[in-house]
Amino acid sequence: MPIGTLIDVFSVLGALFALWKGGRAERAAAIAVLINIAIGQLGRLLGPSADGMVRLVNDGLTALILLGITVRYGAMWMGGVMLFYAAQFAMHSYYLVTMRKTGDYLNALINNINFSGIIWCLVIGTIVAWRHRVVMARAAAKPTAPTARMDAPVPPV
Repeated sequence: MPIGTLIDVFSVLGALFALWKGGRAERAAAIAVLINIAIGQLGRLLGPSADGMVRLVNDGLTALILLGITVRYGAMWMGGVMLFYAAQFAMHSYYLVTMRKTGDYLNALINNINFSGIIWCLVIGTIVAWRHRVVMARAAAKPTAPTARMDAPVPPV
């Protein structure tokens, strides 16, 4: 099985995990990632000659959507995602400026590392959000001790 297919399977599973257990930010990011994967696969199948341009536009739109999610929710893990997308755009820029044909080993390596890093950030963010919800639910279910009233008389000593 090619590495790209394994990364796509890992990405889909990571996004499905985020849809299942994540908060709003993780679910929104998971939807963006799933759409990114679908467009990438369709671009590869329907227009292999324009695959590099489809990937550039696809990554650009996904990064803009994820930037909006980052600004909206302020999730810490999204900072990591944005750094990976910065590296992704540096790669796309390098290939565009040098007019180098995409699909070589360096392109595949950088692309696979970046997209795997993005999915790992999503999975870790999902685990953190899930854990936070569990802790908050336990704290809410825990009985609290009665508190002293501020206006109650103080007993004599």
